[in-house]
Amino acid sequence: MTSPRSQLRIEEELRESGLTIIAGVDEAGRGPCAGPLVVAAIILKDIHSQLLSRVRDSKKLSEKVRNELFPVLKAEALAYSIIEIWPEELDSLGLHKSNLEGMRRAVSGLTIAPEYVLTDGYAIEGIDVPSLAVWKGDQVALSISAASILAKVHRDNIMVELDAKYPGYGLAGHKGYITTSHTAALEKLGVTEIHRKSFANIVRLLN
Repeated sequence: MTSPRSQLRIEEELRESGLTIIAGVDEAGRGPCAGPLVVAAIILKDIHSQLLSRVRDSKKLSEKVRNELFPVLKAEALAYSIIEIWPEELDSLGLHKSNLEGMRRAVSGLTIAPEYVLTDGYAIEGIDVPSLAVWKGDQVALSISAASILAKVHRDNIMVELDAKYPGYGLAGHKGYITTSHTAALEKLGVTEIHRKSFANIVRLLN
């Protein structure tokens, strides 16, 4: 598992160069065929806070730990922003453009302007702030890891709410991913407004 120290290297180098207001940005929900794409941005007060010692890439944490860290991260943030892009817009823009647009909106939504932005894998075009796309950023930069947790928990909560609105699809369990049970439910119950009409499996069902 990535050590807390290795997660701080990028931010520490930026701080040594005089940049202290650093935002991390990450997304959740690129792969599912249902539900929104969620993008989060966060500026942490103190990257050395002991309250952040358990922060890792959201995929490496249990649901329980992610849920425990969610309010901690909000409390430890100078500012944070969470953006939702729903299937209608996602289908219109395309997945990659939606991701970039979500990152732009998340950064713009911060109540404090960052001096530098770190993103997980994809460079953000169209923002005035210097930024760096970090390979496997959610594993090697604490701010990006924090953003990944905010995005993941926020999206999972949405999918649990959608499960109650669209019963029978199992959304609370698979969170909209293309599982065998989700495919079977789609074949039985049909495609809904929360499904992404540009995804190949949904296109096949519609045709």
